Amino acid sequence: MRTATRSAARSARIAASAVGAAALGLTGCAGPYNTAGPASGGTLADGRTFTMALSADPGTLDPGLTAMSIAFQVDRFLYDPLVHVAKDGTARAGLAEEWQADATTARFTLRSGVTCADGTPLTARDVAANIAFMADVKNRSPMTGLLVNPGTTVKADAATRQITVTSKIPDAFLLRNIGMVPIVCGKGLADRGSVARGHHGTGMFAVTEAVPGDHYTFTRRKDYTWGPGPWKADQQGLPDKVRLRVIPNETTAANLLLSGELNAARLSGPDRQRLLGRGQFHADSADPLGEIWFNHAPGRPGQDPALRRALVQAVRLTDIGKVLSSGTGKPSRGFITNEPKVCKDDTVTGRLPPHDVDAAKSLLDRAGWKEDAEGDRRKGGKRLALTFVYPSQLGQPAASAAELLQKAWQAMGAEVTIKGIDTTGVTQLIAGNASWDAAVLPVGPALPSQLRPFVSGPTPPNGTNFAHIGNDAYTALVGRASRMPGTKGCPLWGRAESELIAQVDVIPFVDSVVPTFGAGARFEVSFGGITPSSIRMYGN
Repeated sequence: MRTATRSAARSARIAASAVGAAALGLTGCAGPYNTAGPASGGTLADGRTFTMALSADPGTLDPGLTAMSIAFQVDRFLYDPLVHVAKDGTARAGLAEEWQADATTARFTLRSGVTCADGTPLTARDVAANIAFMADVKNRSPMTGLLVNPGTTVKADAATRQITVTSKIPDAFLLRNIGMVPIVCGKGLADRGSVARGHHGTGMFAVTEAVPGDHYTFTRRKDYTWGPGPWKADQQGLPDKVRLRVIPNETTAANLLLSGELNAARLSGPDRQRLLGRGQFHADSADPLGEIWFNHAPGRPGQDPALRRALVQAVRLTDIGKVLSSGTGKPSRGFITNEPKVCKDDTVTGRLPPHDVDAAKSLLDRAGWKEDAEGDRRKGGKRLALTFVYPSQLGQPAASAAELLQKAWQAMGAEVTIKGIDTTGVTQLIAGNASWDAAVLPVGPALPSQLRPFVSGPTPPNGTNFAHIGNDAYTALVGRASRMPGTKGCPLWGRAESELIAQVDVIPFVDSVVPTFGAGARFEVSFGGITPSSIRMYGN
């Protein structure tokens, strides 16, 4: 990451990623079918270039080897999924024209006539190879265990263009997860270095220029006829080119938007207020922002649920949320914020430990953390010492929120060290190579099943359960829910999430609503990013 702005933080949400991956940022890959509405006072314009700000460089553009949300945004222009998702949550044709799935088997029929950016045909075998790559843990794909379960088998039938996926582990959202996989063409599978530069795509655009750290230019493919749903390639207002500019400073991005040099910019800091005041067009997305995690690893204080509860009760979460979000956040309603949500239950409201300092002190006493003459908490002669970390990309609001937590926990007798960590530091934390006791790390899964590897199962280096959480009730509930396809298991997924809060394993307390502003263009936002097929350019 190149900046400490809160905009950059949006590209650094923890993804549902695998060990060793550049964790921080899954937003999903499939976007809605619906297109943006007409601009007031404008007319659709052809032959235009859509210019968009990126808050940081995306790094690798290989969709099988990145977990950064900013890279996912870029890749959505280049690599299409098998299935798109409409605003109402229903599946729409992507690279696949037909599909069916239960919790263990999914079948997709590839559309005829789909070609790669170089004009070669996309085959069912290519699609199968993409899925198999993510299923093989040896490839260390961030999507292993998230979009594709390890050990998943895939078969391709060239004659029928059918791909059959069999998951070794039951997956209630198998259709959505496999349908989200961004598909790379066959030549790219044999040369992932070229894929890292954005080549061998199946999407609406192809790379024409890439200058890392500065800009990326894409050209719309005239042979692209397999867009979302009943796509029409001759629609008015589609951009001929897309130019993505790396602009870390939000004030600069806002000024360029107002001057007409940008068509889109995602703004999460104070600059958005002046654009909102002007009535500027914007499409919003909800992001997880405030989630408190505790390290349950052996020897860590966070192993003790009484201590975890006491620490949470010692702070006013509403105050922490206001500071962290600069007063623009909303109370969390669940771990999944991306729309469209498959499960809509509120799993948070009324379940967070209430602020009660006296109760918190009593909990510490009962847990054996006794207060000495100097007001320090000790257990067996050992001082209660905590290392609290937060992503430095969240900027000053996160630093200020960390200081509030530090003050509250020190008042309880704990010795608290706070530390901002950059993207590399977060990656090391997820990989199990960091020393920490508590953290604010916003995880951003698109589906309930994608939270599972972060809060249960193997710990690093064999899995992504970086906090070493062992919640038997959660594990049992998601085990049952995983066998119930689609929304049938939503009540169980909701109960499972609530168990994480009940045991104070993870505490989600504030979300951020982030606008993406547009000028001279309209678009829709899904899974935290602009949906390429929804972009429409307008003239005066």
